[in-house]
Amino acid sequence: MGSALPLGEPAPADGSLPAGTRIDPAASFGVYLHVPFCRVRCGYCDFNTYTSSELRGARQEDYASEVLREIALARTVLGDAGPIRPAATVFFGGGTPTLLPPGDLARMLDGVRDAFGIEPDAEITVEANPDTVTDEVARILADAGVTRMSIGMQSAVPHVLRALDRTHRPESIGTAVGAARRAGLAVSLDLIYGAPGESLEDWRSSLAGALEHAPDHVSAYALIIEEGTSLARRIRRGEVTAPDDDLQADMYELADALLGDAGYGWYEVSNWARTPQARSRHNLAYWRGGDWWGFGPGAHSHVAGVRFWNVKHPAAYAARLASGQSPAAGRERPDADARLLERVLLGTRIREGFAIDDLPEASRRGVAGLIADGLIDGAAAVGGRIVPTLRGRLLADVIARTLTE
Repeated sequence: MGSALPLGEPAPADGSLPAGTRIDPAASFGVYLHVPFCRVRCGYCDFNTYTSSELRGARQEDYASEVLREIALARTVLGDAGPIRPAATVFFGGGTPTLLPPGDLARMLDGVRDAFGIEPDAEITVEANPDTVTDEVARILADAGVTRMSIGMQSAVPHVLRALDRTHRPESIGTAVGAARRAGLAVSLDLIYGAPGESLEDWRSSLAGALEHAPDHVSAYALIIEEGTSLARRIRRGEVTAPDDDLQADMYELADALLGDAGYGWYEVSNWARTPQARSRHNLAYWRGGDWWGFGPGAHSHVAGVRFWNVKHPAAYAARLASGQSPAAGRERPDADARLLERVLLGTRIREGFAIDDLPEASRRGVAGLIADGLIDGAAAVGGRIVPTLRGRLLADVIARTLTE
C-alpha cells in the first residue's frame, strides 16, 4: 500500500504555505490527480494503491467529490501566495484511474479548470489498464479535454505478465490503443523489464510488440524490488529469482537501440518519444523542478520551493476533507545542499542535462574524470552542460555521487 511518507514538519490544518512563500508567476504549474484504486495488487507494486478489500470505509463512488474539495482548498492556498496560474499539464495517475467511471474523471478535470484554468494547449494524460479502455471510455475522456492516454502494457509475453501479476492479455493492448486512437488521443505505452524468468529475447518480443502499435511515446522501466511487496517476499523465500543487474543493463541497451532504430529519441533515462512534441511535458516539469500540486491520498506537491504530502489512506484523506481540514500530513523546504543533490539527480536523468555553472566550484573538479570514464558527453561539457552518455544513463548514481560528494 505504498512506501512510508517522508519525515518533515507537520502541515497546518488549513494547508497554508509557510509565511513569506511567494509564487513565481512565470513558473509553470502542473496538476497531478492520484486515483488510488486497483482491482488487484501487482506483486511488484509499492505505489499508494488499494483494492476494494483494503478501503476500510472509503468509497470509490465518493472519490471525485473528495478530490474536488481538495481542489477548492488548493485554490485558496495558492491564491494567498501569489497569482493563480492555469495548469499547463494535468496527469491522472494511480492506481488505475480508469477504474473510476470516466464521468468522474471528467468532473475532476472540470474542477481543475474551474479553480485554476487550463492552458489552451495543455497536455492532459490519463493512465489506463488495457482491460479498462473501451471506445466509450476513450470518447468521454477526449470530450472532457484529455489529450493523451498512457497504457500499462508492461509486456507482450504471457509468462512475463503472469510474473508481474498483470491481469490483461497481450491482445488487450491493441484494443486499448485502437480505442484511444479513434478518440483522437495520443498514446504512450509503459513497459517493465527484468521480471522473474524474463529473457533478453522475451524483452525483444515486448519491444517489437510495442512498436507494432506505433505509439507516440514509450516508457521502459527496470523492475525494482521494493521491500514490503509480495514479490520481495517471494524472492526472499527463494520461490523466484531477483532481477539480474547485468541482464537489466543489456535489456536497457536493447531498448535504446531498437527504439532508436524505430525513430524514437530518448529524452529521459526511461522515456523515448517519436517527436519532441510527444515527450511527457508533465514528467519533464518534475525533472526540471517545476511547480505542481498533487491531489489525492499520499500525493506529493511542490510549490515555490516547498514540498508537502497528503495522508496515505483514502479513508483518512476523506475524513480530513469532510471536517474542513487539509489532507496534508507534512511538509519541508529543502536547504541548499538538498536542492543541489536533487538538481544533479534529476539533471543526470534527462537528455538536456544541466549547467555546469549550477555546481559549486569544488564539484566541478569531478567533471574531467566523468568524461574520461565515458559517463558524460565531452562535447556537451565543453559547451557548459552535464549530459549523460548511454553508459552514464546506466550509471547515473555514479555521476550524482561524483558531483555532490
